[in-house]
Amino acid sequence: QVQLVESGGGLVQPGGSLRLSCAASGSIFRLYDMGWYRQAPEKQRELVAGISSVGNTKYAEAVKGRFTISRDNAKNTVYLHMNTLKPEDTAVYYCNRDPPRLSWGQGTQVTVSS
Repeated sequence: QVQLVESGGGLVQPGGSLRLSCAASGSIFRLYDMGWYRQAPEKQRELVAGISSVGNTKYAEAVKGRFTISRDNAKNTVYLHMNTLKPEDTAVYYCNRDPPRLSWGQGTQVTVSS
């Protein structure tokens, strides 16, 4: 069973940046399409960025041009670089396969506030 551990969240001012990391166990990680998801209070979890096993990327309109997803298969890790953060980006961020098929990790809290 692949396990996912997200990290890198925190409190940042509007306009700031963060880099999230998702470490996955298991040797077949490189075969998975992966995604970063977020869930804000009282809202449904949503996909914000996805990266295929060969590196093709996609983004939700709300984050396009500000967020960049990348992966390092040698480290079994997926990253989410977030720039020009806005208060509406405040949420718990999770990674999973795209579409999600693994057990969810604990997520990492991102709070954008002055």
